[in-house]
Amino acid sequence: MSVGNVSGTTPYQAAQTTAEKSSTLDYDSFLKLLVAEMSHQDPLNPTDSTQYISQFASFSSVEQAIQTNKKLDSLMTVSALTQANSLIGRTATSADGSVTGTVEAVRVVEGGVQAVLGGGKTLMLESGTTVK
Repeated sequence: MSVGNVSGTTPYQAAQTTAEKSSTLDYDSFLKLLVAEMSHQDPLNPTDSTQYISQFASFSSVEQAIQTNKKLDSLMTVSALTQANSLIGRTATSADGSVTGTVEAVRVVEGGVQAVLGGGKTLMLESGTTVK
């Protein structure tokens, strides 16, 4: 049964497809799924409204935790970059000794902080890296 759509998919299927396309479920997708679920429920056996409220409260809590983690990640990145800034002008050597040079700049990349050495070489600042 398709109400008010041309493509032949139900609003529930469309919302579910949208949610599957993104790696995380945002508020809009959640609300679309909730509305689709409510509009397609069995009228003779409706879902209890407290279940909807419980689902929304759980989703809201998870969303707040995700936002808090993003802010903490941002603070950690700034802190790491500030600390790594003190390495400029010093000599850094990789744990295996294969890469060494004077640190000209530092940058934050996925996975941590990277030192840009003289000559364009780069070195991830990780366990075992020596700085003199």
